[in-house]
Amino acid sequence: MIKRIIYSSLPIIGGAIVGLITSGYMDYSDMVKPPLSPPGIVFPIVWTILYILMGISYFLATKDNEDNKELDQIYLLQLLVNFMWPIIFFVLEMYFTAFLWIILLLILVIVMIKELLNVNKVSGYLQIPYLIWLLFATYLNLGITLLN
Repeated sequence: MIKRIIYSSLPIIGGAIVGLITSGYMDYSDMVKPPLSPPGIVFPIVWTILYILMGISYFLATKDNEDNKELDQIYLLQLLVNFMWPIIFFVLEMYFTAFLWIILLLILVIVMIKELLNVNKVSGYLQIPYLIWLLFATYLNLGITLLN
């Protein structure tokens, strides 16, 4: 049970730490952005909701089996890749590398959703907003890469 609680909390804790690390580097308002780019205030709100959904999803998926090593591996790997993206994009300003990185993240999230759906349908469905947001973020990343 302790592992479930810790792993379920990782998205919020990690997201907060990455937010603190990158906050001094974010120049989103100064970038040339593609059409449909939301204002900067939208991102922390959306990511907080998505991180909460990730934690709930993991918690539900492991309620009957805490020892699913495949699920743990893909969940933790996609979190690590997720947490690295803003550092690559905002701190290092490596926009094209960040674009390739977010493609990797998309692939990992699709694999994670498939694994979650095999374990608990609701848990898998809770990740759909994350996938949709990542698709939109990929569009924004590509647009910023091409325009800046």
